[in-house]
Amino acid sequence: QVHMVESGGGLVQAGGSLRLSCTASGRPFIKYAMGWFRQAPGKEREFVAAISWGGGIIRYADSVKGRFTISRDNAKNAAYLQMNSLKPEDTAVYYCAADTTTWASTKSSEGSYEYWGQGTQVTVSS
Repeated sequence: QVHMVESGGGLVQAGGSLRLSCTASGRPFIKYAMGWFRQAPGKEREFVAAISWGGGIIRYADSVKGRFTISRDNAKNAAYLQMNSLKPEDTAVYYCAADTTTWASTKSSEGSYEYWGQGTQVTVSS
């Protein structure tokens, strides 16, 4: 079992920035790709960004390209999502997830991720 915990959400004005963090614990010595997803009120959860175990493969949703940056620090079992130029439509609960099967690549499908955090709320005011 891998336990995921997100932090860093909050309320920010449009144009502002936030940095989300995700830490993983519970199973040392395993490799996993990390993904960020979000779910806005009344909408389905959607893919935001993903990064492979080694960090060499990164994928973004078109809606966040050029504004969000995903990174990771394996020594800290952590992944980050730097969000700049935030828009009201970025308002959502943000989830991090771990993919222990295809850790050398990045997947945008929820079904590829076995472990999920509880989410952190991001609210962008206009």
